Amino acid sequence: MNRLKTGTKVALYAVLSLGAVSMVVPFLWMLSTSLKQPNEVFTSGGGINLLPAHMLWRDGVIGGENIRAWWGNYPDAWKEISFFRLYLNSIFIAVVGTFGQVFTSAMAAYAFARLTFPGRDKLFFAYLATMMIPGSVTMIPVFVIMKNLGWINSYQALIIPGLFSAYGTFMLRQFFMGLPADLEDAAKIDGSGYIGIWTKVILPLSKPALATLSTFTFMGFWGSYMWPLIVTITEPLRTLPIGLKYFVGQHATNYTQLMAGSMIALIPVLLLFLFNQRYFVEGIKLSGIKG
Repeated sequence: MNRLKTGTKVALYAVLSLGAVSMVVPFLWMLSTSLKQPNEVFTSGGGINLLPAHMLWRDGVIGGENIRAWWGNYPDAWKEISFFRLYLNSIFIAVVGTFGQVFTSAMAAYAFARLTFPGRDKLFFAYLATMMIPGSVTMIPVFVIMKNLGWINSYQALIIPGLFSAYGTFMLRQFFMGLPADLEDAAKIDGSGYIGIWTKVILPLSKPALATLSTFTFMGFWGSYMWPLIVTITEPLRTLPIGLKYFVGQHATNYTQLMAGSMIALIPVLLLFLFNQRYFVEGIKLSGIKG
């Protein structure tokens, strides 16, 4: 029996290790490509070079060929497009959109989880049913609404349609329903109203769920491509995913600068994940205690 358990664990660890490697390899190739010269991305036979052939600390000449420093693709990518402006746009839209969606989802989730009013469950399931409608179906009606409001090519069109989420409401509602009701009763005895209970009891206890939703929401806003492409016309309102598309030409793609720009684009998402990681661990501990 012990040997069987040991073999099962070894097989499980092997499968998990293969999964981890399969996820890490594309990231490593992207990092490696961002450090290469343009002629080093592919081999003469059409294969892929995993490592850069030349690594210089400063610009130089090797064999009569001008070679950039290993970090040279990063400033080139930054200068090739209005990278700073696109970066600020993406950060502003992602931060404001994330805060707004988490705020509205937390309010709606509290109402559906704790308040009692006629038709509450039916309204919740109707709201939940909107998750089954593909985004491509609602894109045109939402665009028409934005056009009639005069919000095309504005930050309102980029942010407001994403402020409401059935998924976020559902996730937070399920978490709120698992919180002890005795804490709310104690707050009511102390004279707190619904707003006070929501802000002083519910939200502080829901940091793991709020951190998870904020991470998913930020990634959604940050990586959004189609909607910003549709509702923006001028370059000052474009976002970073659209800017990275400029490195992809009709007949050729500048892989080195594209990967360098993609590495820079990863920084906010990685920082957010590292910041929220402690809340993920806390959520796992709470789940274990409840179980």
